[in-house]
Amino acid sequence: MAGVTYGSGTKEDPWKLKTPPGSSEFLAWRDEAGDPARLVVRVGTTELSYQLRAIDELQEMLGEFDDWMPLGNADEGKPVKPGTVEAWARDESNPVGGYYGLRKGYRGRFANYVCPVLEQLGLVELEHNARNNRVRAIT
Repeated sequence: MAGVTYGSGTKEDPWKLKTPPGSSEFLAWRDEAGDPARLVVRVGTTELSYQLRAIDELQEMLGEFDDWMPLGNADEGKPVKPGTVEAWARDESNPVGGYYGLRKGYRGRFANYVCPVLEQLGLVELEHNARNNRVRAIT
């Protein structure tokens, strides 16, 4: 798994991961005590959070898709390309009915931070090119 250097996925021992292109490092951990349970991502001093259920639901969606899917990273408020992980993560037809991100203004970049977590968990294959990365479920 590219970009993983340590961690068990707790706040005390977070995963130290890299974005798919390998250009930035970030920390991630599960916060199961949160309401709702969340996946916390820290990039420098900025903290983002996504509903923890996104891990299972993204893996399920990718398994049903059964092919490589573009990531389509974008900040909240920026347009996203249809048919990408990022578009799915904010679409009203997904299981949560919209954004998985929990902090308004920081709900984007889902594909950039959640896909490496799924890779760390052995649930997906993730490309690590300079641009236009894709992901697919491991079946």
